[in-house]
Amino acid sequence: MSTARPRWRLGATDAPPGLEREQAQGTRKAGPWRTGLLAAAAWAGLGMLTLLWPNKEIGFSEWAFTQEFGIAALVVALLLLASAALPVRPVRAARRIDRWLRPAGAWLVAAPLLLALWETLTAKLGALPPPFFAPPQSLIDVVHEDWQRLGLSTLYSLRLLLNGIVFGAVIGFLTGVWIGWSRIAGYWVHPLLRFLGPVPASALLPLAFFFAPSSYSAAVFLVALATFFPVAVLTWSGVASVSKSYYDVARTLGASPWFLVLRVAIPAALPQVFVGLFMGLGASFSVLITAEMMGVKAGLGWYLQWAQGWAAYANMYTALLVMAVLCSGLITLLFTVRDRTLSWQKGTVKW
Repeated sequence: MSTARPRWRLGATDAPPGLEREQAQGTRKAGPWRTGLLAAAAWAGLGMLTLLWPNKEIGFSEWAFTQEFGIAALVVALLLLASAALPVRPVRAARRIDRWLRPAGAWLVAAPLLLALWETLTAKLGALPPPFFAPPQSLIDVVHEDWQRLGLSTLYSLRLLLNGIVFGAVIGFLTGVWIGWSRIAGYWVHPLLRFLGPVPASALLPLAFFFAPSSYSAAVFLVALATFFPVAVLTWSGVASVSKSYYDVARTLGASPWFLVLRVAIPAALPQVFVGLFMGLGASFSVLITAEMMGVKAGLGWYLQWAQGWAAYANMYTALLVMAVLCSGLITLLFTVRDRTLSWQKGTVKW
């Protein structure tokens, strides 16, 4: 008679009685998350440093929102502590924590350390003198005091950016498909694309403002031009690199030329098309700021120039942070669209 102990497997029908009871109650025992505990300690240290260490007097009024910033850091520390050390928690909540927080554990530790260094060098020691440098709580003050102008500038920049990206991506995609499919287009258009494409879009800024009917249309044209080149080149490369065996099989089944383009060439080239879109998005942001600084009446580029003119460096840093969040959000959205569009290619495309 065997004396081996039974091995319980998660999800088995003969699960331990305790696990069945926890699943029935919708809870799960969770061990302490060490990285989460370390992150909670780091955020608590940031909060205590902000609240207990007085700011250095530098000849003008106290930095606003210092107390609120310290309390916010302590609240984050308590939330991380609860998620990392809670012995029993709902199963769904545990899954969400494991999915979102645990992969970012190292950043949750690094972020308060960087903020503490920033706070120490600016508000506490004054090693980085104002007004050229400002502590983290000054960004909260800018959002509180100037949220209308900052929000309106963000909306204007987003509208200009989306219009330029859409125009540039559509025209670039059609041009790339045309060059990759047609030998005549490849002969005449491809050399022009290689000759004019590497020219920076910002170098054409004077011509764009001279020929365009308004500064806004000139800015849209420059953003579209910056998006057009990478999308066109990579779409052309994707269409031209489609295996001929795909076309032969489709022709054997009676496919028309339009079917070959729409149902064979374009789907096979989509991975490289999305690479071009990612490259165009990065290029369009740099052109966007340059174009808005030259003549547009609103936008983040205009806001940066306005803040620099008034020596409002805290406003300038806040606008840069908004730009970073906006760019990151658009890239994340594009990743989501790519994953859903190319879900049928996950077995053949390397992600």
